[in-house]
Amino acid sequence: MEFNRKTGCLTLDETLEAAEVSRRWSLVGGGKSPREVNAAALRTCDGAGLAFLWSLRGPAGARLDGLRPEIAALLRPFDSLPECPAEPVEHDRSLLVHIGHATVQILADTRAQIEFIGEFTSTALACCAKPRLVRWTDMWLVAQRAGVDALVVAGMVSFLTGMIMAFQSAIPLRQFGVDIFVVNLVALALLRELGPIMTAVVLAGRSGSAFAAEIGTMKVNQEIDALVTMGIDPMRFLVVPRVLAGFLVTPVLTIYSNALGVGGGFLVMMGLGFPFMALWNQLVSAVAMSDVMTGIIKSLVFGVLVAGVGCLRGLQTGAGASAVGVSTTRAVVSSIFLIVTVDAVFAAIFYAIQW
Repeated sequence: MEFNRKTGCLTLDETLEAAEVSRRWSLVGGGKSPREVNAAALRTCDGAGLAFLWSLRGPAGARLDGLRPEIAALLRPFDSLPECPAEPVEHDRSLLVHIGHATVQILADTRAQIEFIGEFTSTALACCAKPRLVRWTDMWLVAQRAGVDALVVAGMVSFLTGMIMAFQSAIPLRQFGVDIFVVNLVALALLRELGPIMTAVVLAGRSGSAFAAEIGTMKVNQEIDALVTMGIDPMRFLVVPRVLAGFLVTPVLTIYSNALGVGGGFLVMMGLGFPFMALWNQLVSAVAMSDVMTGIIKSLVFGVLVAGVGCLRGLQTGAGASAVGVSTTRAVVSSIFLIVTVDAVFAAIFYAIQW
C-alpha cells in the first residue's frame, strides 16, 4: 500500500480514500491490515491524516516506510498513548446474573431517589426561610401549563369515568331494587380513590413527562453544567418551582375532576328517571367531609411525587437525543408505579385508623 504520489497530501478527503483502500486490503488479506505502507510520497497531512497514520502504525501494526522526519515528529507524541482495549465479548448470561444486575440497578436508583429527596428537602427548607429564593414567576408559569391547560383532559376523563361507573353499577343494583345507591358508589369511589389517582396519572403523562423532557434537554445541551458554573443551584432554579406548582395544582385539579365525575354519574341517573333533588339528598347523606379530605390529602402527595420524579429523571438524563426519550419514559412509568404504591399505603393507613 502506498499514498497518492500526485498530491502528496493526506487531508480529510485523501484520508477517507486511503481508509477505504486499507479496508479493501483487509478484505483481500483475510481481515489483516497492510503490514508495509510506502509513505515516501507523503509531504503534508492534517489531523485526520495523523489519526489515520497512527491507526496504521499503532493498532494495525503496519510499518511506514520512507516517512518524512517532520511528519514522524508529529506522530511521536502519540507513541505514549495506551492501546485501546479490545471490546469485551458478550456472553450469554445466566438468570442469576440477570437478577443480580437488576438488583444492583434497583438499589442504585433507590439511592439516587433518596439523595434527591434529601437535597430537595434541604433546598425547600432554605426557600421556606427565604421565600425570595423561589422563582415565583416560573412557578406560576408551570402551574398554568400543568393545571389550567390540563383542565379539559382531566375533566373529560373524570366525567366519562363517572358515567361508565354509573352505567355499569346501575344494572346489578337494579336487581336488588337499590338503584339510588349508585350515587353512593360513584361518589365514594371518585372522592376517595379514583379522582386523585386519575388526576395524578393524567399529570404524570402530561406534566411529569414534560418536566423530564425539559430538564433532560437542558442536561444534554450542558445547560445544567452552565448553571452550576455560574453558581446557580439547579435544585432551586429548576426543581423547586416545578414541585411547588405540582403541590398546589394537583388538589385543585382533583376537586375539579371529582365534581365532573359525580356530575357524569348524576347525568346517567337522571337519564334513568331519577330526579336531581333525590340524587343530591342521597349524595349529601352518603358523603362525609372525611371522604373529601382523603382525596385531597392523597392528591397533595401525588402532586409532589409526579413533579419530583419528573425532575429527577430529567437530571439523570445521559448523553444523546435518545436519552431524553428514555428519561421521559422512566418518569411516566416511575410516577404511575409510585402513585399506585403510595395509594396502597394510604388505603392501609386509613383502614387502620377507620377514616
